[in-house]
Amino acid sequence: MKHIQIKGLDKPVSKLVMGSDFFRLDNPHEVSEILHHYLAIGGNTIDTAHIYCGGQSEQALGIWLDETGKREEMVLFTKGAHHDNNGPRVNPEAIRHDLLTSLDRMRTDYIDLYGLHRDDPATPVGVIVEALNEHLEAGRIRAFGGSNWTHQRLQEANEYAAQHGLVGFSFSSPNLSLAKPNEPFWAGCVSADAEALRWYEEQQFPLLSWSSQARGFFTGRFSPEIRDNADLVRVFYSDENWTRLQRAQQLAQEKGVSAIQIALAYVLSQPFPACALIGPRTEAEMVSCRDGAELVLSAQELAWLDLTGAAV
Repeated sequence: MKHIQIKGLDKPVSKLVMGSDFFRLDNPHEVSEILHHYLAIGGNTIDTAHIYCGGQSEQALGIWLDETGKREEMVLFTKGAHHDNNGPRVNPEAIRHDLLTSLDRMRTDYIDLYGLHRDDPATPVGVIVEALNEHLEAGRIRAFGGSNWTHQRLQEANEYAAQHGLVGFSFSSPNLSLAKPNEPFWAGCVSADAEALRWYEEQQFPLLSWSSQARGFFTGRFSPEIRDNADLVRVFYSDENWTRLQRAQQLAQEKGVSAIQIALAYVLSQPFPACALIGPRTEAEMVSCRDGAELVLSAQELAWLDLTGAAV
């Protein structure tokens, strides 16, 4: 398994990050089995969040860490300060509440990678950066970043940090996939567009992509005529994405792999440090992700797949 380095963290971060939004207290056997397969392919980073399964994801992960004694081997990536029914919660009080709750649930005294699950552009970045630095200095987190933050806000936050002698954001976790969304999957979500990708490359800023394989768009189960998944139709059905799928299938045939492995390789072959959040539920799916992560696509192949370059 290949890895990237994230500033502030003394552990490497595996290029494949295991998603845990299906971890619950009533499926401990499945949690244990999936994590066993994930460790077997060389993974070491688990993604969770304060809101996943009403907190059960973090609780189930905490139980597994306790039972296996693998806390120090793993990189824990959790997120907080998600909005609620009353609106945005990106403020020092909500950050503190969610972080302390997450630490308790996962039975640990620090989080390796802490992400703000949403942004609130109405809140000045200085307030947020200062709050996160307090938790950094207290040892509760090792590095922090934004999930669903625009690159402009990340830049603004890091400029503030530099001007005030503080630590800035070390990573970002937006959506990035070969299939481009017509609209956000959920309100407030951010996908990396062409302008953002240029910024990530210029800054060599680590990106941890959620929905890296476009929620199964490249599995071959979907076509313009199959419209039983309303969310997939709404977000990913477009003429351009069907062309991207056809090109992924063509390149996959040439390389002797699957189209979904090409889609995964598209994310991991970007010209900046990139990881992909994955959600395999079987050993076979895990192995497929492992093999896809081994593929390296050229700049020309990336451009052709994304409809911005000539055929290779």
